[in-house]
Amino acid sequence: MNKKQYSNKDRAAVLVAFFTNGALMATWVSRIPAMQSKLSLSEGALGLVLLGLSSGMLLALLISGGLIARMGSRKVLLIAALISCLSLPILSLASHPLLLFTSLLAFGGGISIMDMAMNEQAVLVERTAGKPMMSSFHAGYSVGGVAGALVGAGMAALPGIPVLFHFILVMLFFGAIVVLIYQHLQPTQADTQAKGTVFRLPERALWVMGAIAFSSAIGEGASADWSAVYLKNVLQTNASTAALGFAAFSLTMTLGRVFGDWLTSKWKPAAIVRAGGLTAALGFAAAVLTSNPWIAIAGFGLAGLGLANIIPLLFGAAGNLPGFPPGTGIAGVATIGYVGFLVGPPLIGTIAEIFSLRASFFIVALMTGTLMISAKVISVNNTTTTTEGD
Repeated sequence: MNKKQYSNKDRAAVLVAFFTNGALMATWVSRIPAMQSKLSLSEGALGLVLLGLSSGMLLALLISGGLIARMGSRKVLLIAALISCLSLPILSLASHPLLLFTSLLAFGGGISIMDMAMNEQAVLVERTAGKPMMSSFHAGYSVGGVAGALVGAGMAALPGIPVLFHFILVMLFFGAIVVLIYQHLQPTQADTQAKGTVFRLPERALWVMGAIAFSSAIGEGASADWSAVYLKNVLQTNASTAALGFAAFSLTMTLGRVFGDWLTSKWKPAAIVRAGGLTAALGFAAAVLTSNPWIAIAGFGLAGLGLANIIPLLFGAAGNLPGFPPGTGIAGVATIGYVGFLVGPPLIGTIAEIFSLRASFFIVALMTGTLMISAKVISVNNTTTTTEGD
């Protein structure tokens, strides 16, 4: 391999890509209450509009493996990141729910394809190191989520700052960042045999991993799309405090991922997933059972800690599946798992409309609790870990 792949700058570039992806997503999430108020959306209507984001993410996953195989993950990452940046101001300009839905399709697609490309980049760097590193890369995503959420909370606290101005600043900053890191991303060769291939169905092991990712995605999606709405509308907080729910979730997820590689070297991956599922379920249950917004924020934080290392372990295993390019394996698991992001927003909104938003989060607690079941498959193909199979 090229020595360039071993440099600290190249590894840092991948970390910055993860940070950027997390910050862009959190930027949008932090201003969902503002957009809900602007368009006078009920919780049920908001759930349907948010379906645009998850639909864009899922549709993009169907083509991401083929795009990465043909063009290489470095080039795909750059293009997808720029699309995501450019989409942000368009979101803030939406004057009708249908326009916001359509804009979210483009934003979600860009975020999703960038996600797959940067995860292949992470697998390539991890292979050269010969040790677990995936959790630390995903920690970069979580740090970006914390930064984006905190900046969003600060902007929301300043009534004189419009959402459009906030989003333009973010677009310019991260657009410049991704252009600067491009030269340090890992070069990959296009797969000429992949021409004409849009999506390759995963093998059976990936379907099981995808099912685990599905439950985890429900928990992550609920925190991203609904934590601020829950805190503002159910627990009657102001917009700035409401944004802290996802900030707490992202912060504890970051801490969990910072220590994730160390945990993976000490514990069996299946044990990490089972413990994480229980922890997340307890966190969501705490948010449901309290009327104190700070306890609810702590509950979202506990949920973030529990879910921290589940997706990194899944992607690490899928990216090292024999006979599959890393991008294709990761996209296979993500496509199955991210259906959780697709069905989550409208499911939570519908349950909230019929019963309450508390009832919605109770369902989320039950679903994340199922992560304690059938986690063995994660140990099978994760060749970069030093733990023994379960």
